[in-house]
Formats: sequence, C-alpha cells, structure tokens
Amino acid sequence: MTAKFIARIAPLAFLLVSCQGTNVDLQQTWNTYRNPRFNFEFLYPSNWIPFPIPDNLDGRAFRDPENPDCEIRGWAEFAELGTPSPESTSKPLNPSQPQNFLTEQGETGKLQVDLDPEISVITLTLTQDNVSYNWQGRCESEQFADYYRFFYYIARQYRLPVPDENQ
Repeated sequence: MTAKFIARIAPLAFLLVSCQGTNVDLQQTWNTYRNPRFNFEFLYPSNWIPFPIPDNLDGRAFRDPENPDCEIRGWAEFAELGTPSPESTSKPLNPSQPQNFLTEQGETGKLQVDLDPEISVITLTLTQDNVSYNWQGRCESEQFADYYRFFYYIARQYRLPVPDENQ
C-alpha cells in the first residue's frame, strides 16, 4: 500500500516542485467567458482560439494558438443530487470526496491533477444548486509543468453565479 501511494504521489510532487517557473505568461491580456445557460465564468487568454459553442450551451473550450495540444474548457451539467440544502450555496457532488480547493470567489471544490504518460489534466469541480460546474486544463504531459501555474491561476478565478437572495 505504501509503495503504491508513493508511486502515485511521486509524479505529482515532482511536478509541483518543478513548477517554480512557467513559460506561460500570467501577465497577458485576458478575456472572460460567460456561460449564457449556467451563468458561470472563467478567464482565458485573449489570443487563445475558441472552439465552436456546443448546441446545448453547456460550456466552451479554448486552445493555445502556439500549442494546439493545450486547451482549457469550462462546462456545467445538472447533477443528480437530492434537494439542495437551503443553508448552503455549494455542495459537493459526492460528500465522501474531500473539498481541497478554494476559488477567489470563496467557493470550495475538488481540484484533481491526473498525470498520464501522454496527456495530463487538471480538473476543478464545484457544485451549487444541483449543478456541477467544471473547469479543465490539459496539455501534453511533457509540457504540463510549464502550464501548471497558469492552469491553477485560471481555476482560482472561476466564478459561479451569485445565488439570488430572494429565492
């Protein structure tokens, strides 16, 4: 069990240690994607190329023009939860999964990094009022360390709709 844990954690530890610097500029010009259906929003670099908007309007993806294998995307979907708690505006999809991330807006969620030999992915999942909100950054694994801080920054800026006080 310990060897398995170390084997799973070692690549992530290496990645985080190697992320001291980044080739991706955080001081660039940003745009904000605002979803018309679920009302979430996230930042994306103004020079990134948008994918077509899906017919169901659940989200949008953007690709780095200098690295077409690198993309970010945000989407939402109705979660299969019971009735939301009136005391809380956010609720985890699975209460057994620990919430390990806090956005600048103050929303808690689950941030997961999946390192793979080919493609590595960072995924943020938050829930509010029976909706699962997701954001993801992905690129080739050999470049993931260059993008990690950039992805993390965008995930921190992800914004959920502000609950209506009159409901």
